[in-house]
Amino acid sequence: MSASSADIGSVVDTTAGALRGTVEGDLRVFRGVPFAEPPVGPRRWQAPHPLPRWEGVKDATTFGPACFQPKEKLSNIYASDPMPMSEDCLTLNIWAPANARNAPIFFWIYGGALWSGASRDPMYDGRRLAERGVVVVSINYRLGVLGWLAHPDLSAESKQGISGNYGLLDQIEALRWVKHNIGAFGGDPANVTIAGESAGALSVMYLLASPPARGLFAKAIAQSAYMISTPDLKAARHGAPSAEQSGASFAAGLHAPDIAALRAIDAETLTRAARATGFGPWGAVDGQLLPDQLVTVFDKGQQAPVPLLAGFNSGEIRSLTVLAPPVPGSAAEYEATIRDRYGDLAEAFLKLYPSTHLKQSVLATTRDALYGWTAERLARKQAALGVPSYLYLFDHGYPSADQSDLHAFHASELPFVFGTFDGTPPLWPKVPETAAERAISDAMIDYWTSFARTGRPQARNAPDWPAFMGAEAYMHFADRPRPDKNLMPGMYSFNEQVMCRRRADGTIAWNWNVGLYASKLPPRVARCE
Repeated sequence: MSASSADIGSVVDTTAGALRGTVEGDLRVFRGVPFAEPPVGPRRWQAPHPLPRWEGVKDATTFGPACFQPKEKLSNIYASDPMPMSEDCLTLNIWAPANARNAPIFFWIYGGALWSGASRDPMYDGRRLAERGVVVVSINYRLGVLGWLAHPDLSAESKQGISGNYGLLDQIEALRWVKHNIGAFGGDPANVTIAGESAGALSVMYLLASPPARGLFAKAIAQSAYMISTPDLKAARHGAPSAEQSGASFAAGLHAPDIAALRAIDAETLTRAARATGFGPWGAVDGQLLPDQLVTVFDKGQQAPVPLLAGFNSGEIRSLTVLAPPVPGSAAEYEATIRDRYGDLAEAFLKLYPSTHLKQSVLATTRDALYGWTAERLARKQAALGVPSYLYLFDHGYPSADQSDLHAFHASELPFVFGTFDGTPPLWPKVPETAAERAISDAMIDYWTSFARTGRPQARNAPDWPAFMGAEAYMHFADRPRPDKNLMPGMYSFNEQVMCRRRADGTIAWNWNVGLYASKLPPRVARCE
């Protein structure tokens, strides 16, 4: 391709101005595309503002900086090499087939506990997905205290009387940008699939539940989501203080008398202080962006009625042992604690998580309460709306992971979904570049991109993926994809009952406070039977 034709192919006009990307083989790639004004100074802790139009052609050949987050040492498998960070971080990236016309959109939201993550992560490179004919968009959104701080003064500033959820507002603004601009890149704004893993999948659920996001996407993929209890903006509920109270306590700890004082503190200092003082970045149930607890929204069928693909990994907690209690010294100690905490449900618990395999039971308890129950709940609730839903279990191991006792660990499906074996963090167990591993990856890429295209996951040289409802079917990714039925019998119904009793009680959270970490289970109530 000549320089002039390459230049023509890489320049696109958007609502804010022209962008110049790069032509890379059969793809056009645009990196670091701003989708909102920088949320700095007086715009910190405000909804994102659309960009004014710029003059000339803006360079879109390099990734934008990550949103501010704690600087991590290379001490765990998720820690990445240092990357530039800034409050001026609301950018997105696009991988588009050069000949795309009304192509489906795969809209990726990274994970990281709402504390960390970046769309520039090499593991999220969209090339292999785009080579299947989809336009891949990956976004940045505000993190930690900069993205999720609620405070009475911020609520008073807002016309709606609410605060917090700024990271969610960023995601919605990025979806609006896609709606207005993706056609210029060959994408179909009416065929957007939101997708994310871990906190990205939590964000997918927030978007499914959020009325302002309605109509901005047509399908959803949630990988290792967790439908846990969420702080209320104004009131202490379900064992958590209100989001405004948490924000006020954070400000008081920094001796900041008002929001102006908080805005005067630099972003790095705020981020470091928030992590040190235990600030928790969560969405806030504010009645508008998040109208109610996620479980309630989905129980009432008030979520977006779109096809959904959801699943989790068999070894989720192997790499997240901080969420699980220590393995007890004996089976007797384990059983006594469970009987004390679970009362009339203790025998059902011990049947699912027996004392004969203590370590496995401890890990499985937390895995199922967070990820397994959520994945099946999503599949059930979407199917109840009459839309297709698909469930999976990622149970695939490979030598370096299995040798480290990390079989199918949390997020281990990501390099298979993106085909980025060479893009994992430094301490991540490396996926071997073999035909067998590539076959699993190719099948997952096919399933994910065909779902984005049609709402039905299909793959070349792999079995059809049956819908969940009816036979309670799921896809088991082990040595290869295998359709199966009735995932982990009893797991869903048990965790549903525990959540239901806690929700009815109103003073107890539902999250990782399960098993040996559980508070005493509230008594049986008719609505949970």
